[in-house]
Amino acid sequence: MEKETRLSEAKRKLLELQTRQTGSASAISEIKRHPRAIPAPLSLAQEQVWRLDQSAGKLAPLHNESITIHRRGPCDPALLERSLSEIVRRHEIWRTTFETMAGQPVQIVHPAAPFPLALSDLRALPKIAREARALELATHDAALPFDLQQGPLVRARLVTLDDAEHRLYVTAHQSIVDGITVFDIFPTELTTLYESFAAGTPSRLPEMEMQYADFASWQRRSLGGEKTESQLAYWQRQLGGELPVLQWPNNGLRPRQQTYRGAMHSFMLPGELAQSLKDLGRREGVTLFMILLAALVTLLQRYTGQDEIVVGTLAPCGRKQTEFQRSLGYFLNPVVLRADLRGKPDFSALLRQMREVTLGAISNDDVTLDMIAERLHLKPDPSRHPFFTVALSVAPDVPQLPAGWSMTYMDVESGGARWDLYLEMSDRVEGLLGRAQYNPDLFTGDDIAQTLEDFRRLLEQVRGAKNR
Repeated sequence: MEKETRLSEAKRKLLELQTRQTGSASAISEIKRHPRAIPAPLSLAQEQVWRLDQSAGKLAPLHNESITIHRRGPCDPALLERSLSEIVRRHEIWRTTFETMAGQPVQIVHPAAPFPLALSDLRALPKIAREARALELATHDAALPFDLQQGPLVRARLVTLDDAEHRLYVTAHQSIVDGITVFDIFPTELTTLYESFAAGTPSRLPEMEMQYADFASWQRRSLGGEKTESQLAYWQRQLGGELPVLQWPNNGLRPRQQTYRGAMHSFMLPGELAQSLKDLGRREGVTLFMILLAALVTLLQRYTGQDEIVVGTLAPCGRKQTEFQRSLGYFLNPVVLRADLRGKPDFSALLRQMREVTLGAISNDDVTLDMIAERLHLKPDPSRHPFFTVALSVAPDVPQLPAGWSMTYMDVESGGARWDLYLEMSDRVEGLLGRAQYNPDLFTGDDIAQTLEDFRRLLEQVRGAKNR
């Protein structure tokens, strides 16, 4: 009972942090609609993506994000196209492009128009060839660069493999999507609209009161003052001094300039292991993410022998405001998580440390890495990310979709990657579905397979030790 209380306490702290930040931010600047006659600025994190895209985006499609919507049963392409068109009408950010005015990037919202859905019917092919052809089409679409000035910044292809098997491959630029967008809001709205239109009824989704441009404008007005200074001071304390540079892989051998090339490796942690880890979380008063984080830094410490490990994650900072919780767009902000393994802490002690580190990052996630780098006077290193080269995240929960619909993610390789190694986990009924995105200039596929196997074994040891 005591350990159940500790878990509730951890969740309560997370809620209090978000509520406190929401209240203080609202006090700084009232949330209101941005005048549509004036182009809105980019959000802080969105501008980081845009600026990186101006240089690294020429090397590889590192910001292309893909998901797959699966349809078992009949699928009417016209209804699907109508549903996509309605989503684009509802959410301005999916019909937005970027231009530069007076030296600053701004958002240009375009009028709503029918969404162009590409169609590929593979039923004429031999069954054995359809799967490979579907993946070939999806990979081609995922790797195509986006023109941020011309747009559009999202594209979709409906592939029909059989009368009752269809896949909608969707690729979007990172500047207009985040985890909540692709795991929750988009699949929910798409299937809701399709089912309504198929039944001959109009959309039952409520109109959007606020748009992404309103968020970006509000965020810019809220910038500065005591809150911003307090957060920068936190990161100065947390990251001050010499930041540890992960000396893995390849004994420090790496290209002189980041290539941002990417490849994908999927894996699954069994449901029984996932449940044991969640049971451990209840006993220790931590989240699943904190357990995976502690295991990852332990693994990296074993690989490198370094006593300080820095990894990154993506904080959904922009969604603390209730007005934007059901908006499509990029509301993420990368944050730094620094682990101290000096003194060889046991796993329980490391979990407590990761809980505090995570809570601290969440409560100070409104300032960007660019702002922190400027405060710390970091000198850029063209060969690596200035703060971390390995990142971890746990995807948002996938909602229950109507019968015949499901979604998967990172099925398709775009050929780009923002970090050396990025692990994203999704908690599903069958277990923890994982995708490892990595740079093939630094790792081989065998390297990644071995790392993931080592990660699984470590989690098994953690589970076994805590259950004895």
